[in-house]
Amino acid sequence: MNWITNYVRPTINSIFSRREVPENLWKKCDECGTMLFHRELSDNQNVCTSCGHHMNITPRDRFKALFDGGVFTEVKVPEPVHDPLKFRDQKRYPDRMKAAQKNTGEKEAMLVAAGEIGRTPIVAAAQDFSFMGGSMGMYVGNAIIAAAQEAVKLGRPLVLFSAAGGARMQEGILSLMQMPRTTVAIQMLKEAGLPYIVVLTHPTTGGVTASYAMLGDVQISEPNALICFAGPRVIEQTIREKLPEGFQRAEYLLDHGMLDRVTPRTQMRDELITIIRMMMKLPPQVHGDLPAPEPAPAAAVEAKPAKKDENAPKPAADVKDKKA
Repeated sequence: MNWITNYVRPTINSIFSRREVPENLWKKCDECGTMLFHRELSDNQNVCTSCGHHMNITPRDRFKALFDGGVFTEVKVPEPVHDPLKFRDQKRYPDRMKAAQKNTGEKEAMLVAAGEIGRTPIVAAAQDFSFMGGSMGMYVGNAIIAAAQEAVKLGRPLVLFSAAGGARMQEGILSLMQMPRTTVAIQMLKEAGLPYIVVLTHPTTGGVTASYAMLGDVQISEPNALICFAGPRVIEQTIREKLPEGFQRAEYLLDHGMLDRVTPRTQMRDELITIIRMMMKLPPQVHGDLPAPEPAPAAAVEAKPAKKDENAPKPAADVKDKKA
């Protein structure tokens, strides 16, 4: 036994047999700093199990947790004109779009789907903040119109999850035109007598807050979500005053009558099912189904002759015969 056997060979073997460990197995909570295992975090819908902080979640993951069995059908959205203004800042607009599509795996900043929650059919739309800040461009406007038209066509309520930094500057005035367009789409739902429920998530700001995000029949928010038109930093710099603690956060808006509910993400599905079924005048949700009765054995199905009851009254003919 020499140093080659004792040291060199084990070292070489350990190098070549070393397993590759993925780098994304653990994620740090932005609020409390706790290291969270990726499966634990995913099972809890990207809500910190330590402090309850709500992290960003993609529309596809949200829909998997929302719809029954994670099954839903995507609603087709008409494609708008690409790069209508030929906009360029540090990068060309098409290059920014390609980078966002590669990073998120999605075509655009909003996903529209149809399915059932608690056996209640709905149409849902959700914005993706990781796609260029969830900015509202022509595609987002088309998506909301497509969602409203699908809801009216099927006679279903529309649930919208908002998450945006405002209008998309690369589309200029065309992005601002989506504010009246989406408002008209929401009016279609109201004229059809269908519920429109908005779930505001962190953050919902700018032109999105000034249009479709605040037009819901019921306004719900996730905890501690920033909901505003202009951000608190901009307001402080403008009025040169210190703002109240928690200003423009969900709990602050709830106390001041701007919201109806503040509901944690893990309880949102049950909350939506209850509200939708009440608004659609449906019976309460059935939380569990009893199994179907097992078929009876063939022998038990055959008719059996009835037993004679000795104490039963006798027919009148028998009584006459005995008297005779």
